[in-house]
Amino acid sequence: MIRFENVGLRYGMGPEILRDISLHIPERSFQFLSGPSGAGKTTLLRLLFMSLKPTRGLITIFGKDRSRISRTELPHLRRRIGVVFQDFRLLDHMTTYENVALPLRVRGREEASYRTDVTELLKWVGLGERMHV
Repeated sequence: MIRFENVGLRYGMGPEILRDISLHIPERSFQFLSGPSGAGKTTLLRLLFMSLKPTRGLITIFGKDRSRISRTELPHLRRRIGVVFQDFRLLDHMTTYENVALPLRVRGREEASYRTDVTELLKWVGLGERMHV
């Protein structure tokens, strides 16, 4: 799904912020990113979400070379990548289940097609008993 090969990033003529990052994120997997302040977590996420381009190396998203992805393709590809930020915002008037399912509803999927997946995900992260809260 997402592959980084020897990716580096620098702003202008400054020092390299990220250096020789190589990773592979399989489709339908869950990954966690943590580290101290200033370690480059936000920068790495911005590269993953295609709001930054690397200054060197190769990033492929769903088999497409990041450097060849057009501006019109970006929104479609971004919708296929789920990112949960530390300062997430839940909608108070919706249940936990409804909040998790919201991106799927926005994409036009019928609830029957995702009900089991959302339920299993909530159980997996320990929120199965709180899905209707």
